[in-house]
Amino acid sequence: MEKDKKYRLKYDIHTHTIFSHGKGTIEDNVKVAIDRGVDTIGISDHGPGHVSYGVKRKNIRVMREEIDRLKLIYPQIDILLGIEANIINSSGNLDITKEEAKLFDYVLAGYHYGVFGERPVKALFTHANNYIIYGAMKKTTKRQRRINTDITVKALYENDIKILTHPGDKGAFDIAEISKACEETNTLMEISTWHKCLTIEDIKIAAKYDVSFIISSDAHTPERVGDCLGGVERALKAGLDLNRIINLKVE
Repeated sequence: MEKDKKYRLKYDIHTHTIFSHGKGTIEDNVKVAIDRGVDTIGISDHGPGHVSYGVKRKNIRVMREEIDRLKLIYPQIDILLGIEANIINSSGNLDITKEEAKLFDYVLAGYHYGVFGERPVKALFTHANNYIIYGAMKKTTKRQRRINTDITVKALYENDIKILTHPGDKGAFDIAEISKACEETNTLMEISTWHKCLTIEDIKIAAKYDVSFIISSDAHTPERVGDCLGGVERALKAGLDLNRIINLKVE
């Protein structure tokens, strides 16, 4: 990290609240964002398909109304409502409906455990293999890498996804193939400061494609809103041109 430079996020649109498994309210995140000099804050709680901490479908409109209320109180910052939808279905469908998608300003998507989708038994085996073989044993198989990659690529082509969140986390993926799909669908690739993905090696692979990157705090507590340093550090170690990170301000 270059000591004579300061880094901040112009916008942080991957943050969580008590509507999923975050620890703060929407307003808590907004206040921290203002203090950190963030121009735009996005609330993107987990999609409703997650069995333990997905946002309740009845609360999507509640969140929309709360953000509309806060816009009047805090006109100095742009407040957006997003969703971190879940990737699991081989059809490419996410865990939000087309009608629900209209309530959000943008859609993020990523692979998470705890989502069973259209084919629950198949999803269970996918999660179990990723959790045990990749997560616990630190290994993978060609078949599992293929399954993870296929569901991700299918989701990218079937949906209008703004950001692919922490690609490579919770399982082995073909980052080159995913990067190519992000290039063709104009999807941002996330360098998360909450997860370790994209890793340094994955950033090097993705950088070979015509993709843009975004750093997200993926804040689960308000005090982490606007955090970017871990992501910047990985990007620099990977030799990434920081101009390719669309929300990073270098001062």
